[in-house]
Amino acid sequence: MRGKLFDRLEGKEMKTKKVAVIGASGYSGEELVRLLLNHPHAELVAVTSRQNAGQTLAQVFPKFASHPKSKTLRFSEPKAGLLAKQADVVFLALPHGVAAEYAVPLLDTGLVIIDLSADFRLKSAESYKEFYAHDHPAPDLLPKAVYGLPEIYREQIKKASLVASPGCYPTSILLPVIPLLKAGLVKSAGIIADSLSGVSGAGRKVEADYLFCECNESVRAYAVPKHRHLSEIEEQLSLAAGSDVTIQFTPHLIPVNRGILTTLYLAPAEKLTGGKISACYATAYGQEPFVRLLEGDSLPDTKNVTGTNVIEIAWRLDPRTGRLIVMSAEDNLIKGASGQAVQSLNLRCGFPETAGLV
Repeated sequence: MRGKLFDRLEGKEMKTKKVAVIGASGYSGEELVRLLLNHPHAELVAVTSRQNAGQTLAQVFPKFASHPKSKTLRFSEPKAGLLAKQADVVFLALPHGVAAEYAVPLLDTGLVIIDLSADFRLKSAESYKEFYAHDHPAPDLLPKAVYGLPEIYREQIKKASLVASPGCYPTSILLPVIPLLKAGLVKSAGIIADSLSGVSGAGRKVEADYLFCECNESVRAYAVPKHRHLSEIEEQLSLAAGSDVTIQFTPHLIPVNRGILTTLYLAPAEKLTGGKISACYATAYGQEPFVRLLEGDSLPDTKNVTGTNVIEIAWRLDPRTGRLIVMSAEDNLIKGASGQAVQSLNLRCGFPETAGLV
């Protein structure tokens, strides 16, 4: 492990880290490229894509054409040996099952890996097989991976060699619910989550379900009743509750490019007051740079978080039903993916946590 590489010596200038993105042609990969090109302490040295190999950033993503590196940095084939010589940190923006193939050899060379796929989010290889329908490609690495939810696992991320960045839906559910479970304010049974996501959540792929004419003027549920993200949602909620948690989760596709709005229905474990809930969230997130706790009549709105690494959270007690209703909004490609991954990069490398994200 390159220990000296990540030492941050007090009083000395912060050292720039060289970073690479494997799978940079997808939506999350494109967002990573955008964030890293403008990051004050990271130098983007490699981007890979088999289908775009040989082309410059400017050719593949014309929006970056004004950046000095856009005409010199070219997409290459993803070769672990070459990347190990070029980079200090590698982001994997690849489909599940594929990411692990690169994580194993890259970790062996001492690189830090931040994986945006689902390959290392779970601690159980059995659960992975149940939800992803194939054996885990590197089960020995599961205990070593740190779940990359900075607001919950900040200290662990600072020391991790393998960070498993959460899914977009899980982020929108876990951040609102974990503090309530840890404080014993809500019951772990009977949790219901309804989420609405923009079409970019499906990734950059050509499938009939995601064509413009199929999605425009259309709202529909999908992956009912067992979306793959349930696996990591329930595992993390179980850790917070100290007992097994099973939730009802229904995702919906809505005709917007990006953004997730989640509504959660929870049963109070005790007589709840607004003061208790506000105090719980203030303790958990009052000092967090990327969690916006809404007060008064304000409710989460995707238009207020799109293009940012912020998640908005608000709640209402319903005296008629006795339920606690909690809502969140985030950009699925940033706080739900690439921005959160860069947040982990900042923590791991000793950069200011907000670097490149505000």
